Amino acid sequence: MKNLEVKDFIDNLSSKAPTPGGGSVAALCASLSSALTAMVFNLTIGKKEFYEYDEDKQQIVEDRLKKVEEYKYKALELAEEDSKSFLYLMNAFKLPKSTEKEKEIRQNTINKAYINAVEVPFQLLRETYELYDCVYYACTLGNKTLVSDVGIAAILVQAVMESCALNIKINIKGIDNEIYNEKLRRKCDDLIINGNKRKMEIINIVNSKL
Repeated sequence: MKNLEVKDFIDNLSSKAPTPGGGSVAALCASLSSALTAMVFNLTIGKKEFYEYDEDKQQIVEDRLKKVEEYKYKALELAEEDSKSFLYLMNAFKLPKSTEKEKEIRQNTINKAYINAVEVPFQLLRETYELYDCVYYACTLGNKTLVSDVGIAAILVQAVMESCALNIKINIKGIDNEIYNEKLRRKCDDLIINGNKRKMEIINIVNSKL
């Protein structure tokens, strides 16, 4: 999927094909946010303002650039994983159930598939939240003429996180383990709340610079 042209991805998304779906779209947005943040850093390094920073700040910019450059590809890998997890779940429901043994195998496979279907978006949610650190420094240390791009990157981060939470909530109903489910719900809620705080912190800085 990561090797598709944009038009082909859009056409596949709008078709009757089961994948890609919302999870892959969320992962793609995470990749786009990473790439947008990388653009800001790349257009900061080498500028006069960058050389006016002390060595610590220059290192912060260079380190965060490396992180977002890496994550833009990691997010695309998670887009692939999300599609695979969905297809695995669909195939689990197609397993035979004529005998008690087949029913047991089918149910165990379905349970495993549901857990996988929530763990992939949770990984995306958790790792995308970490992008806020990079977006924040792009906002405070990045090229000032690109501050609106930083704001867009922050909005995308939160959109990805909330999208992941929706995918988790719809699949978690298939997991017969309320302790696991409640723990995962709390983790999602905490990340969303903290993410909103980080987003607004960045957006407020962005607006102050516009």
